Amino acid sequence: MTEWLFLPAFELWGAPTSWLEVLAFMLALAMVGCNIREIHWGWPLAAISSALYFELFWRNRLYGDASLQIFFAVVALWGWLQWLRGRRGDGSALSVSRLSTRARLQVVALCALLWPVTGAFLLRYTDTDVPWWDAFPTAVSVVGQVLLGRKYIENWLLWMVVNTVSIGLFAWKGLWLTTLLYALFLALSVVGWRAWQRRL
Repeated sequence: MTEWLFLPAFELWGAPTSWLEVLAFMLALAMVGCNIREIHWGWPLAAISSALYFELFWRNRLYGDASLQIFFAVVALWGWLQWLRGRRGDGSALSVSRLSTRARLQVVALCALLWPVTGAFLLRYTDTDVPWWDAFPTAVSVVGQVLLGRKYIENWLLWMVVNTVSIGLFAWKGLWLTTLLYALFLALSVVGWRAWQRRL
């Protein structure tokens, strides 16, 4: 019944682009647009898009990114609740905030720790041909998603880094529509950073 999702919709730079990738692409763009505007409906869109991208990445042996999509789908439910009912430690409503200097250093340290751990896991337990390259955006995205859920503006900086690396990764794999998506994500990360700066 869902076989049509795996059929080619068109060719992009010599590689077939499936309907699955087209649908995931459109939902992901809508999700980021909602995130920039702080519209909570972006979270359920994230869950659906992530489910579609899980299948796409798994079929292309991007196991780190595929596993990340499961994480995204689960965290989307948490993020949705955070944006609807979340509170800061002092009881105030969740709004756009900055991390302290100490928290920023902790974020960098956490990313630096998660990358080699993820890469070593992919190298040992999967047949991926890009374990370290796949591991980096996987690890940093985990941290970025948590920061987004708590409305810390620094999430956009992490997405800029993730999107830059992902552009090269997906181009290497010939996933051209997803490469284009991450180029758009990179531009939208800058837009999101500026929009949230104005809200501070």
